[in-house]
Amino acid sequence: MAQLEQTPFRIDRNDELPVGLQLSWRLRALIQTGELSAGERLPSFRRLAEWAGVNVGTVRAVYEGLEEDGLVITRHGQGTFVADEVKAAPQLEEIASEALRRAEEAGIRPRDLAVVAMACAGLPEEESEVLEVRQELRRQIARLEAELAGYTRHLQAGLPTAPRRAVPHVAGVGELEETRDTLIAQLAAAKRESEEEVERRAYSRGPLGQAMSRWRAKC
Repeated sequence: MAQLEQTPFRIDRNDELPVGLQLSWRLRALIQTGELSAGERLPSFRRLAEWAGVNVGTVRAVYEGLEEDGLVITRHGQGTFVADEVKAAPQLEEIASEALRRAEEAGIRPRDLAVVAMACAGLPEEESEVLEVRQELRRQIARLEAELAGYTRHLQAGLPTAPRRAVPHVAGVGELEETRDTLIAQLAAAKRESEEEVERRAYSRGPLGQAMSRWRAKC
């Protein structure tokens, strides 16, 4: 642990973030980038408190939080160690450094970048996932409509139809699924009718007609 004498843990007491949170983020960054590798022993409470400029109670609370999240493990009489299950992502540091460089070029403060990044990360991904689902459903509907166009004259009355909305709106997932399922039912019924028509024609023809019908069915 000699390399930590330069102490990357020193917190800024003038920062608006609580000192415990600052220290927790420093440790998380070191663990998640692999600077503190799986199985490596962390500094003792007292040593880290000296390096960070905080009290021992703050360090203890930080370690407990890291242990709750599965990043570290405490071994009685031995100390606190990075959990063996932690999978480091060294590229995180490169990604963060590049983002900071671009922010600096744009005249953006690192803190503002961090705030926006945290805000974006905190937003639910549900909307993007729903959008992807809707796009896939629209693709399926388009394929079904194109295929159904070849069976127009085989569509019978009384087939299920998707409900029509008088007011323009953005179709939700449920509505798109209903439309897709309706098209599937229509297409299946139209195909059955087409196959039955082919059979009826085959039976009504002579040997040549029947032979040609069978040949066309295989083509």
